Amino acid sequence: MREDQRQRARRYLISMAIRTVCFVAAIFAEGWLRWALVLGAVFLPYVAVVMANAGRSRKPEKAPQLIIHDQRQIGSSHDR
Repeated sequence: MREDQRQRARRYLISMAIRTVCFVAAIFAEGWLRWALVLGAVFLPYVAVVMANAGRSRKPEKAPQLIIHDQRQIGSSHDR
């Protein structure tokens, strides 16, 4: 569980670092590249939060086992 949380926090921090780079690069860029970097900086927090909240993948659960007991009826025709 701790390992999962650590990985999610790491993914979030990496996304936020990329967002910071987008903001700084948008200051120096011109034209369509500037707007692409600004859009990246605006939408990356949403993507980062979704990825961080995705959590760990669950292992597939085994199907419940059906246990049938061999039961005999009282007073069956074999007892006569």
